Amino acid sequence: MRTKIDYTRGVTRPSRFLYSLAVIGIALPLFGCRSTARDATEAGRPPARELVNLHDRIVEYAQRAGARAPYTPPSDAQRERLAEGVGHLLDGELPEAEKLLAAVGFRVTRLTDSASGRRYDEVAAVEPGDEARWGRLYADADAAVRWSVQVPHPVADRGTEALGARLLEDAPGGTLVLAGAHRTAGRGDRADVAHRTDSVFHAIVTELQKRGIPGLQLHGFARTSDRPYDAILSTGAAQTAPEEAASLAAHMETRGLRVCRGWADRCPLEGTMNVQGKTAKGHNTTFIHAELSPAARGNDRKATQARTALTALLEAWSTAER
Repeated sequence: MRTKIDYTRGVTRPSRFLYSLAVIGIALPLFGCRSTARDATEAGRPPARELVNLHDRIVEYAQRAGARAPYTPPSDAQRERLAEGVGHLLDGELPEAEKLLAAVGFRVTRLTDSASGRRYDEVAAVEPGDEARWGRLYADADAAVRWSVQVPHPVADRGTEALGARLLEDAPGGTLVLAGAHRTAGRGDRADVAHRTDSVFHAIVTELQKRGIPGLQLHGFARTSDRPYDAILSTGAAQTAPEEAASLAAHMETRGLRVCRGWADRCPLEGTMNVQGKTAKGHNTTFIHAELSPAARGNDRKATQARTALTALLEAWSTAER
């Protein structure tokens, strides 16, 4: 069990590696930065490669959830194949990954972000339909994966999809796990992936947790008289705070945000029934459940302050010894 720490401790932000690759004319293969895990040989690269605005691509996909198209969860076999395929991708075993993913209608595409020149692997459904609403994974292809950001309720928790995309761009070594359906799109709570274990979202997060990769899960709440906070931070099923959770809370407060700490205070929306938080506890992996007010996930000063604090957390994870 991790020890609680002094909540006033700040996060020291490591220096950020600057990318200065130019994109000239049409998309050309980029050779400047190599992934330590998934880019060993030319033959090992995903066959599909695209030059994109990464943020726009992610947000455009996430916002499709607003249509509330019917959601049908994957079968056990489909979910297991997809999770195994993602596992092979994370381990740099692309042929095995592609074979398993293709069996459930998914593929890996190597994306180059036109804004930064950084590269990412996208795991997404090949065709529209039920599979396209199971969700997507985006993983940094220029650095070993060290953390994940999770967006279980796109559109329903407005702005979390855009914040997740920005955080993926802000710090190296990350993955973004993104649900593909509105939380009310399925029968009952079938599409509420934060509370279901039979989703692709949960299967991918669990695959990351098995590797000891810490996760930050983004949620949104409406600020009311009984929720006067800018952020409600908790550790899911765990009852104690790892050092990085306490540092995140302190960092937010130093930037003028009002924070409720679920491990020390009596807070609403602590996420104790969140299924990804429960599996994180089982795998002894850090899980931080972040509920943000509309202002903290919008476009004003509070949103900038929240994003800065969250980025510092991810940068710390990207350089931590594991």
